[in-house]
Amino acid sequence: MNSKRIIRTGIVIALAAVSAVSCVTNRKIAYLQDMKHNTQIELENKFEAVISPYDELDVIITSFDTELARPFNLRNANNANYNTNTGIAYLVDQNGDIELPVLGTIHAAGLTRLNLQEKVKNLLIAGGYISDPYVLVRFRNFKIFFLGANGGKAITVPNERCTFLEALALSGDMNVYTNRDKIMVMREVDGKMVSRYLDPRSSKVFKDPFFMLQQNDFIITQNTGYRNFQQSYGQFGTVLSAISTLTGLATTYFAIMAYLNTNK
Repeated sequence: MNSKRIIRTGIVIALAAVSAVSCVTNRKIAYLQDMKHNTQIELENKFEAVISPYDELDVIITSFDTELARPFNLRNANNANYNTNTGIAYLVDQNGDIELPVLGTIHAAGLTRLNLQEKVKNLLIAGGYISDPYVLVRFRNFKIFFLGANGGKAITVPNERCTFLEALALSGDMNVYTNRDKIMVMREVDGKMVSRYLDPRSSKVFKDPFFMLQQNDFIITQNTGYRNFQQSYGQFGTVLSAISTLTGLATTYFAIMAYLNTNK
């Protein structure tokens, strides 16, 4: 075999070994690459989460006259220092209803927490129970579930408002090997699981209807081919290193032999 061909073959093999462990380019991982200085994108700042079946809600009813409010907080009667961290939540059933003391069954699904607060307040006044009620409704279970290559975790959202980018930051599982053009957001809509792929590398993500997350959404990521290759063939790292070393030695040997033959 021609010595130059052998050298070229050796170089190709060495480059192939190096490319197998090459790093991912910045273009594949950088966020919002098309955002320019002073770019302004309008967001839906008035977003509010909508109550769904199987949500857990804290409903607290108070009044200037505490005795009037007491019957409506029977679940909290034994806890004088009741707060949303220690109280017992009301579970929204499969029909979207909750059962409140005295007031009975109230349909909550499809309402925001502010809508439900107003609804309960109006029922208290219309029923002649309390003339000056204050009603507080909070989500107990506003969580986003993250499923990545390294496992899963639940992210608790304290302020009931979470964007797609905020959830990625909270997850702590995004690395250079995460395939950013196929990050799935999956949620239940009208009894069906609906999924969309969002790409955080583009500012178009702000306009996606799934950018504002809802409680119990799933975010699912997967690794790129680079990472999958390394994971599948990582056990051959030593072999690749040995091949690269032998290739280098062979290339050097044939180069020397070619030089000696040329100068005979």
